[in-house]
Amino acid sequence: MAYLLSIGRAIPSYQYYQDEIKQFTRELFKDSFKDIDRLLTVFNNAEIKKRQFVQPLEWYKSNYTFAEKNQLYIEKAVELGVEAINQCLTNKQLLLKSLDLKDIDAIFFISSTGISTPSIDAKIMNRLPFKESTKRIPIWGLGCAGGASGLARAYEYCKAHPQSLVLVLTVELCSLTFQPNDRSKSNLVGTSLFSDGVACTCLAGDNVSISKLSRTSLIPKIKGTTSAFMKDSEDVMGWTIKNEGFFVVFSRDIPSIIKNWLRPQVVQMLEQFNLKLQDISHFLAHPGGKKVLDAYKDGLNFNEYQIQVSKKILENYGNMSSVTVMYVILDYLEQRIGKRGEYGVIAALGPGFSAELLLVQWEDLL
Repeated sequence: MAYLLSIGRAIPSYQYYQDEIKQFTRELFKDSFKDIDRLLTVFNNAEIKKRQFVQPLEWYKSNYTFAEKNQLYIEKAVELGVEAINQCLTNKQLLLKSLDLKDIDAIFFISSTGISTPSIDAKIMNRLPFKESTKRIPIWGLGCAGGASGLARAYEYCKAHPQSLVLVLTVELCSLTFQPNDRSKSNLVGTSLFSDGVACTCLAGDNVSISKLSRTSLIPKIKGTTSAFMKDSEDVMGWTIKNEGFFVVFSRDIPSIIKNWLRPQVVQMLEQFNLKLQDISHFLAHPGGKKVLDAYKDGLNFNEYQIQVSKKILENYGNMSSVTVMYVILDYLEQRIGKRGEYGVIAALGPGFSAELLLVQWEDLL
């Protein structure tokens, strides 16, 4: 098993309200769509209040080469990744004492919005005093599902090595993939949703003395995980990579797919633990957008309370791809949401089309 011990985040410097981004998009696309004002209602329907980017809004009006954007991705990913790791290891709301980098046995690096070899985790390890034997597991291309997948793979590592502390670092700089010359509706919709974010989560194996590290006596413990893959669904979401960089693939069918496909996957996972949907108190879901949250509720018969944290994160940060679910979990931890014995499901969906699901239970350390 594995405990969700601590989370830290790094918030990019430039914050904009949704109306500001809407006006920016209108100016950019007004000559390409005759019905631009009708299309821009997607910004209001998204129910996002504000988002963060690594560059000022004016920067995104210009064209840049793939190489230029990717180099900026590398620089910002390292800078913000270092900050998120430090925040995770020193989070005073969650930890009794700071964690030592020398005690970290493995680091999973998750991203889908830039490319680097060696991967970003290697560059960060040259900035921070990790031990040289720390295992590096970079995972690329899982999109919005990446954060939950990283947690699931880290959980499996902790099962095999129960004495370990493991980091999962998620970095998504979605704004750097923006294509100002892409006049597709998918690009316009993506402009209304996506943002930048970075988060680092520390998981601890069963043999770690959690009570000596955790400031809270109630802590969620991962009990099991499930991965689900939908065949022949590559066109649902993802990237098309061209000379200019990443071009978004974003099907309008995503909410209906979630509504009809996800429920059997969740039910099947819960059956392994003799549980039913009614036994789940908390749904720690990656909030892909308002329509996605509505699809969660309709497909799983969950109420507004069960998705309230996901909705809150979407409102204040937008869709940060793989990072978003980490912000949801952090809010649960810092707000002390969850009672002893309660169950929750961590969920995220991504390209493939695929789902990553984790069952957690709040455990009393006293």
